[in-house]
Amino acid sequence: MSLSRRAALLGFSSLLLSACVGPGSSFRTEYTPVPPVLASNWRLAEVQVTVPRTLKVSEAKTYLPTADIVWREDPLGDRYDQVGKIIEAAVLRGARGLSGARPVIIAVTVTRFHALTFEAEQRFENAGVHNIKFTAQVIDARTGEVLVPATQIRAELPAPSGKTMRELRRKGQSQKSMITAHVAKTVAGWLGLGPDVRGSFSRQGN
Repeated sequence: MSLSRRAALLGFSSLLLSACVGPGSSFRTEYTPVPPVLASNWRLAEVQVTVPRTLKVSEAKTYLPTADIVWREDPLGDRYDQVGKIIEAAVLRGARGLSGARPVIIAVTVTRFHALTFEAEQRFENAGVHNIKFTAQVIDARTGEVLVPATQIRAELPAPSGKTMRELRRKGQSQKSMITAHVAKTVAGWLGLGPDVRGSFSRQGN
């Protein structure tokens, strides 16, 4: 291959990468807190998670697939089911402090679960976002009364990449552990069971 053609290809690859990463965008963790007077009397009876089959899943080995669900750490399989289990575990952890007398169901519907692809994780440095969004409502487990209507919750977090992520993996961390922990903290903050973690950040990537 000639030097001029190789340079052109390298330039094109760099252009593609910069297009995928793009300029820094604003992301955030956001929710409307549940009034403490309500949550103080609740006891968690069940977590119900729905991952609509209308959400688009991508298995494309690219930096930034166009899809609602991008998840790679579990073996190739039913991504809807895998995402549902991650969110269920996170909500259970975040809501475990509910210890009141009234049993409630927290019903969650996932609207976006776009984690970093391995291609992006390996190629990026200080770029990338785990983009997690869902709605949550609280229902009386005995009567079916809706105590808190469906509320939009954003639980976006910076996705470690490059050398940083390789070091975290050596220490036993994973995308799943970090996403689960962040969603749990977000749910705890929403319910008034933990610190208020609302806030925004600017970062390149998804």
